[in-house]
Amino acid sequence: MEKVITAHNLTRTFGDFTAVDAISFEVGKGEIFGFLGANGAGKTTAMKMLIGILSPSAGSATVAGFDLVTESEKIKRNIGYMSQRFSLYEDLTVMENIRFYAGIYGLSLSAIREKSSSMLERLELSGESKTLVRALPLGWKQKLAFSLAIIHEPKIVFLDEPTGGVDPATRRRFWEMIYETAAGGMTVFVTTHYMDEAEYCNRVSIMVDGKIEALDEPSRLKQQYHADSMDAVFQIMASGAKRSE
Repeated sequence: MEKVITAHNLTRTFGDFTAVDAISFEVGKGEIFGFLGANGAGKTTAMKMLIGILSPSAGSATVAGFDLVTESEKIKRNIGYMSQRFSLYEDLTVMENIRFYAGIYGLSLSAIREKSSSMLERLELSGESKTLVRALPLGWKQKLAFSLAIIHEPKIVFLDEPTGGVDPATRRRFWEMIYETAAGGMTVFVTTHYMDEAEYCNRVSIMVDGKIEALDEPSRLKQQYHADSMDAVFQIMASGAKRSE
């Protein structure tokens, strides 16, 4: 399988504190990769390095084929990113948000017109193109934010706790979009605090005190730790943590 993320002994220190401690892993094309950890485990710092906004203190990594240290700006242009806050401008309309993000990612005017039309139709938002984003239901905001994060068709999309604060039915619909995206060959790198969502991932890593202490398919992790759910696996792993935010 083509590797779209590789990390070898990736490390980040802040003074005497080691936030991320020599982690190594690979993520393949079209994989849904869950990146889990309790508060203070180091997963947020690790993700910031992978998306090119924080330099590593040691180690190496490539993302979408680009070197983390020497080509961080190329990484930023070739990935998608969605945060828990959905990354939308609520004082702009749906169409204005689409045009803004498409322009940021360098799409041509003809491509923007084509993608805007198809996106609105797919999201069933054709009648809401002139509606301010703040007026949209939370589920629609979430779907729009995800679609804008991948409007430029990157190799990888990073989702940082994207379903925080939404109801279970909306979360399930959002994960249907993730499955569809991954089936098309795009890699999905997702952090979440919902352990039922960890079950949906192809593989899951669990960070504890800056290190990756477990990495495998959910079924294998449950078997390894004699647990009946990923929540039980996570509780076993997190119980040994020495630090928290």
